Amino acid sequence: MSEEYIDVKELFGCDVFNDAVMHERLPKKVYQELKETIKEGKELSLEIADVVAHEMKEWAIEKGATHYSHWFQPLTGVTAEKHDAFISAPMEDGRVLMSFSGKELIKGEPDASSFPSGGLRATFEARGYTAWDPTSPAFVRHDPAGGILCIPTAFCSYTGEALDQKTPLLRSMEAINKQALRLLRLFGNTTAKRVTPSVGAEQEYFLVDKQKWLQRKDLIYTGRTLFGAMPPKGQEMDDHYFGTIRQRVSAYMKEVNEECWRLGITAKTQHNEVAPAQHELAPIYAPVNIAQDHNQLMMRILKKVASRHGMRCLLHEKPFAGVNGSGKHNNWSLTSDDGINLLDPGKRPHENKLFLLVLACILKAVDEHADLLRASAADVGNDQRLGGNEAPPVIISVFLGEQLEDIFNQLINDGTATHSIKGELLETGVKTLPDFRKDATDRNRTSPFAFTGNKFEFRMVGSQDSISTCNVVLNTITAEAFKEACDRLEKAEDFDKEVMDIIREYATEHKRIIFSGNGYSKEWQEEAVRLGLPNLPTMVDAIPAFVSDKAVRMFEEFGVFSKVELESRAEIMYEIYAKAINIEARTMIDMATKQIIPAVIKYTTVLAESINQVRAAGDFDISVQEKLLSKASSKLTEVYRALSVLKKSTQEIQNKPEGPERARFCLDNVIPVMNELRRPVDELEMIVDKEMWPMPSYGDLIFEL
Repeated sequence: MSEEYIDVKELFGCDVFNDAVMHERLPKKVYQELKETIKEGKELSLEIADVVAHEMKEWAIEKGATHYSHWFQPLTGVTAEKHDAFISAPMEDGRVLMSFSGKELIKGEPDASSFPSGGLRATFEARGYTAWDPTSPAFVRHDPAGGILCIPTAFCSYTGEALDQKTPLLRSMEAINKQALRLLRLFGNTTAKRVTPSVGAEQEYFLVDKQKWLQRKDLIYTGRTLFGAMPPKGQEMDDHYFGTIRQRVSAYMKEVNEECWRLGITAKTQHNEVAPAQHELAPIYAPVNIAQDHNQLMMRILKKVASRHGMRCLLHEKPFAGVNGSGKHNNWSLTSDDGINLLDPGKRPHENKLFLLVLACILKAVDEHADLLRASAADVGNDQRLGGNEAPPVIISVFLGEQLEDIFNQLINDGTATHSIKGELLETGVKTLPDFRKDATDRNRTSPFAFTGNKFEFRMVGSQDSISTCNVVLNTITAEAFKEACDRLEKAEDFDKEVMDIIREYATEHKRIIFSGNGYSKEWQEEAVRLGLPNLPTMVDAIPAFVSDKAVRMFEEFGVFSKVELESRAEIMYEIYAKAINIEARTMIDMATKQIIPAVIKYTTVLAESINQVRAAGDFDISVQEKLLSKASSKLTEVYRALSVLKKSTQEIQNKPEGPERARFCLDNVIPVMNELRRPVDELEMIVDKEMWPMPSYGDLIFEL
């Protein structure tokens, strides 16, 4: 491992066409107009765009770039790009010019029919557009193929519908900005010009050895192990969490950090997670559209660097049954450009009317759209994780903490709040340790939506998912609640009285969404049902929330989604679910047919031959061998029967109409049979000679790195 000194200040953002680079390279007038475009959403003239494009190209070439790409985020869950060289048509003397125009910067034209559209685009309707997002800086990415100038863009169809994750996110940012500014103005703020949702997305992941990964078809094709018996030790001892990072992993993390920093990603916190071979990387907050771009880049970097270190990075939500899976905690806050965090309670939160109103509005938003917030984290892999004692339950609730819950109870019961619970002095019982004051409340790791000081932590998002959808929902439902409050306040004769009336009213009407206890407990699940909170255990159950009447009405009112865009996304989600389950089922069939059954037959044949040899040699006790042979043969029969049923089920998938019916069939009919096939295979793994078992075990994968 190299011990060379790294100057992080020099390294950070060195491959980003950021504000400092633009200020240095662009003419003053061009720079100012571009900044106005970024801050206020003004239209950029083609003349200005030409100057920006030229300087961007010159800077990128200096960084080693030979191509440029409109980098976008279609509805595939990953990013997409097409590379074009800077070269123009050859001149008469055979030389070429390096050119890049404002038109090429502003607009691209990928094939829209080749990406998921949920029926928005027919196969023959190919035209789509990528449009430059100047609020997210361009960057140069270095690959073995050379440097690529990547320009973050939105992606839409010829008829204007959003075909990506970025466009709705930008729309939702505009929606919440407009309503939050209304709210600030009503409270006398005249300096703020913009309110921006900021996000810090914690990224969990697993690392396994590449050679062992190559021996597991399930990991290659699906990202998770479809078979596998638990090793003698898993995470029971809690010794991996925050433990000493292995040297091989430490070298990997060092390189991941360097790559992130070069691209302006504020990778800050790294540590071992709970499960063996599981780790986490967390950045500092950024505006949500930039945080989304950074998270996509971070996931790519995690995978790319792992390959260079002879490892594979697994981003699936549940790569290994029996140990914790991976999520992505979405830390969300609202900040104004004049330095106000709308979710900062201050030193005396019971007197902070703006904060209490914002908090009450968010409670209302989450309660009224709990089904939609749950759907925003719906993913095939997340079905394996959510609801277990490792991740938030599927029932949405809000944790406020003792201090804020007490304030709301005062408002509900007494009509006014007169005090705030203060954090006490921490007593360790050790004289040499310095005294310090505790926070006013503890945290709750079982809560899906928890207030954690000056932000909300939405803990449901899957580790391989885009953070766009959940933030689109958070931004829009909060904008709706802000709008309703502002509509009332603008008509109020007594502003202060109306503020407190709204806070008390929202707190009282939506008290049911507040829960501070153990979200894993059976008692809470029963209580949540009694309270009428939605319980949507699977992705298939959650998808309809996107096309409910209230969701369509809200998204259309704020211009975030049209009805057809929502319907298309629901259709894509159903399609993704059915395809993913079909791939998993077919992978199980392939592994069982070509690897597991032959291995068990080999084992039982060798065992039977050994029994016959011992029997022929004399009067020896072979009862143990006979029992092993009988059990292995019995389990092999179970495998074959379940395999036959699974084959039939996968054939039936294609006979079901696309959409909810096919997805529901996979959930209700295919997954149970997959589980029936897995059970005897995992039992056989504990019987068959390890040398004969055709793939690395869990222990090999998660402990031997």
